[in-house]
Amino acid sequence: MTNPLPVAGMAERVAGVVRGAVARARLVGAVVLVSVDGAPVVRCSAGLADRDAGSEMRPDTPMRLASLTKPVVTALALALAEQGRLTLDDPVTRFLPDFRPPCADGSVPVITLRHLLTHTAGLSYGFAFPRNDNPYARAGVSDGIAQPGMALADNLARLASVPLLFAPGQGWAYSLALDVVGGVLERVGDAGLPDLVQRHIGAKLGWTRSGFSVPGTAGLAAAYADARPAPVAMGAHYVMPRILPDGGTSEIVFAPDRVRDAASYPSGGAGMVGTAEEFLRFLEALRTGGGPILSAASAALFSQNAIGDLPMGPLDQGMRFAVGAALVDDPARARSPLSRGAFTWGGVYGHQWIVDPDRATTIVMMSNTALAGMAGAYPDAVRDAVYGV
Repeated sequence: MTNPLPVAGMAERVAGVVRGAVARARLVGAVVLVSVDGAPVVRCSAGLADRDAGSEMRPDTPMRLASLTKPVVTALALALAEQGRLTLDDPVTRFLPDFRPPCADGSVPVITLRHLLTHTAGLSYGFAFPRNDNPYARAGVSDGIAQPGMALADNLARLASVPLLFAPGQGWAYSLALDVVGGVLERVGDAGLPDLVQRHIGAKLGWTRSGFSVPGTAGLAAAYADARPAPVAMGAHYVMPRILPDGGTSEIVFAPDRVRDAASYPSGGAGMVGTAEEFLRFLEALRTGGGPILSAASAALFSQNAIGDLPMGPLDQGMRFAVGAALVDDPARARSPLSRGAFTWGGVYGHQWIVDPDRATTIVMMSNTALAGMAGAYPDAVRDAVYGV
């Protein structure tokens, strides 16, 4: 049984938050879509997709999806598992024999697909390390949003050269794992990741503007970064400082034109572009039992704790990790109006999404402004406006 959210006043509350954020120059442009019990309740867009061109942001404006790619590639892996072409407990070396990153002691452990899908493999991201001591940067590892033109085999070789943070299954760290999954799926499916995603996910959901290349029918939104008094255009290369939990400083490196470079590998963790409308269709499929892309059992994995009590650092308060998303385990500790079992994640170019099965509610927040559209006051305010708190 579900208890759908009340919809009275929801659209007006959300519109006030979105338009206010654009008016205060926190975001250049934004889209918020909300579905309750399968019915569209909020369809709000505001601001500009491209400030120089003066083009308006629309619900069908394509944007760089960044980590919104991860749940899509996770669903693809589950779909291929349903067909018997892999199992989640298969070792990665069954498909990628050369991917053998060592532990700190030099031993080479077994990494399974389950480890990859739950970020428990011991891998990481370059932006998780301090900029003055970054083994991923020293090895030339791409985080999947920069270094245009790099081949997947090259990046996986670089990634495998860096020791793991911990033995697989012994910790949790957000990571490049889905880029590795992408390589596995290409071997399993005997096709490129873009073709596999379109065949098993996009075509079944009627996608025409989402994938690993820029659609020709509509202009891709420009990419902006937080700044005062107004967000700044990223240009071809942009480095954003990031404060680490221990107080150190890291950096996120963006190359927004990477997606236009056909030689860039299709990052299974961050490489897609797409629209809010089409991403909502994907999330609604997960919320309503998986059809037409997954079985109900596979779709349910997105709302089941897959890591037990492994600590998640700053995300640990009331949250766990499933596959493809973080999971609300204790709403009170998480200080969230979301129900227990709701799942959510974001995208570094400025997005956040939420699926709350108990309240029959799906929320897609997409923007062209990093990181304000992904984390902090703005997405929290949109969420609270949806829930009326």
